[in-house]
Amino acid sequence: MVVEDEPLIAEDIAGYLVESGFEVAAIANNAQEALDQLERTNPDALLLDINLGEGMDGIELAGIIRKKLNIPFVFLTSHADKTTLDRAKLTIPAGYLLKPFDGNDLMTSLEIAIFTHLKNEEKNADELDLETLNSSLPVPLSQREFDMLMLLQTGQTNKEMANSLFISVNTVKTHLLHLFEKLDVSNRTQALFRIRELVG
Repeated sequence: MVVEDEPLIAEDIAGYLVESGFEVAAIANNAQEALDQLERTNPDALLLDINLGEGMDGIELAGIIRKKLNIPFVFLTSHADKTTLDRAKLTIPAGYLLKPFDGNDLMTSLEIAIFTHLKNEEKNADELDLETLNSSLPVPLSQREFDMLMLLQTGQTNKEMANSLFISVNTVKTHLLHLFEKLDVSNRTQALFRIRELVG
């Protein structure tokens, strides 16, 4: 979900997300609209501008989200002053991104935020087993694909996975493509959410 008081910027951010394989649950241009949307949708994360025009600002909104909902949020702001930063830190954001930023900055911050959030609430990886997981999938994972999934959950890069499994980086990429296809996802973060759905 994108919460940004400038409609054109909000649309640009939504475009970045869609291009990267994410679904935008909603766009809100002020805090009240965001609260209304949160009642109707169930976003996995929020990109939250601090300056939201009239009414409560993004930091106040984040405080409400922190108390009532278990959703990670990343602040998007042009404000880097100490007062704003100190207020923002109290809400325990998953990230803080200064404008102007590009699509790569945005996606990196969002992926780290979601990954960290999932790791904090995820069942222990040892509780996942191949047989249980495959019973929930139309096309079963191979043992090697399951191994890749376990390493994905630890946040390893492709190179680190290759070293862990004594295979080449290209082989890792091939296994990941097969894994994503079987989970019906397009990236690592979506794969983690999919596993949470299947075993949760």
